[in-house]
Amino acid sequence: MAIYAIGDIQGCYDELQQLLKEIHFDEQADQLWLAGDLVNRGPKSLEVIRFVHGLGKRAITVLGNHDLHLLAVAAGLQPLHSKDTLAAILSAPDREELITWLRHLPLLYRNSKLGITLIHAGLPPQWDIATAESCAKELEAVLQGPNWRDFLAHMYGDKPVQWRDDLKGWERLRTISNCLTRLRYCDAKGRFSLKFKESPGTQTKGGLMPWFKVPHRASHGERIVFGHWATLEVGPYEGPVFALDGGCVWGGQLVALRLDKEEPQWFFVDCQGYSKIT
Repeated sequence: MAIYAIGDIQGCYDELQQLLKEIHFDEQADQLWLAGDLVNRGPKSLEVIRFVHGLGKRAITVLGNHDLHLLAVAAGLQPLHSKDTLAAILSAPDREELITWLRHLPLLYRNSKLGITLIHAGLPPQWDIATAESCAKELEAVLQGPNWRDFLAHMYGDKPVQWRDDLKGWERLRTISNCLTRLRYCDAKGRFSLKFKESPGTQTKGGLMPWFKVPHRASHGERIVFGHWATLEVGPYEGPVFALDGGCVWGGQLVALRLDKEEPQWFFVDCQGYSKIT
């Protein structure tokens, strides 16, 4: 069985199918790990979510920020933004089935045999893998429970700006969500800067660095696969971490990384581009 991790698809269904042909994906034998943001900004979000849903256990997907936004819109808690491309999902006859499936996806997946953790965005420096798994399960329990809409009503916002073990209630859950689905930069103390999205080296605020560059972060040495950061160069980084978001929806590449080999193998398809980075 081959295992391939794929970066942010964001509704780029045609490019996804091209990439699956490139890697000779066998739906009966192989497995896909999808790093979140299945939907939004690209033209075929409905086709992507239906396809991944149809793969069943052949696909393991973690939630990204755009997937959570879809849940909030579907719950009537957020309006469609001008750049959203979610209308086809919201009007689909299988909408409720897809939304229910989406909110039951994990925020973190850990394969202990391979020693690899899949997330969408980042981990604060205070979290080791065990803490990250525990925090992810806290939020998953809420999203999969009867009060899932209550969390989504309190999800949006950039504060608190730092993880603390004593956080409680919506602040705690919002911070978990922000770390796992939005984090790019923080400082050495783990204070987040969630709005800055540019590539490393362009940050002007003193002390900011990519989350995986923070000295002595508790997850250092763990193999972590993530997406979310279209302006970050795809590839392996010391840590070791593997960045998979090739910015397909922006006209970059859709990226796959084979994980079950001793030496990871990379695959790329060029993308048409449907939006501009904002």
